[in-house]
Amino acid sequence: MKVLTTICFVFFSVFVSAQVQFEAGKGNFADFLREHTIYPAFSKANCIQGTVSVSFKLDQQGKIYSSKVTKGILTDLDEEALRLVRLSSGKWKVPSGYDTTTAVIIPVNFRLEGYQCEGKSKSDMAAAIRSYQSEEALINSVINFYKNIDQAKPGQEVQFIAIKKQLGIDDDYLNSRIETGLKKIKQGDRQGACEDFFFVKNMGSNMADVYLAKYCK
Repeated sequence: MKVLTTICFVFFSVFVSAQVQFEAGKGNFADFLREHTIYPAFSKANCIQGTVSVSFKLDQQGKIYSSKVTKGILTDLDEEALRLVRLSSGKWKVPSGYDTTTAVIIPVNFRLEGYQCEGKSKSDMAAAIRSYQSEEALINSVINFYKNIDQAKPGQEVQFIAIKKQLGIDDDYLNSRIETGLKKIKQGDRQGACEDFFFVKNMGSNMADVYLAKYCK
């Protein structure tokens, strides 16, 4: 069976879209998002869908100088929505005299088809979101350990190796993060790619060092 991902996007309110316009090739902003979305691994595996609202501001050159998630799902979908909006920086046209302190808010609506998600209930999704948040806390503890490994006590690393095993963070997983980072490089998203490469490094691995040296100086 062919697996398809369908991602739909809700665009601006009429008031905002009348002021600023997205200009990148022949497509509109929804097309841009659809083309560049890399559906995050955890949310895809757990059939997490929904809407993430992102607020951003544009300067006179159409570049984004401030952006944040104003209403999220509290999973990796939040990070992807923010990444996509930042990736659109420089592709906006603003009129002369535009108030650059104006915040543009875009609801980004993530939907999956073809991943056997049709039978998932809201309670299933809520449980998956709680699981994500619990895993994030453990991941952050691992990151903090390896960032400060020079201060670690003898034998302490064994505990964090066990946490990584519990989380399923093995070489295959780290390779998938590197591959995701390389996809982002192809999209011109060096910031997002470096976040993936640094994640690998902060898991105590040198697998992404060559990419960190090449792209993240």
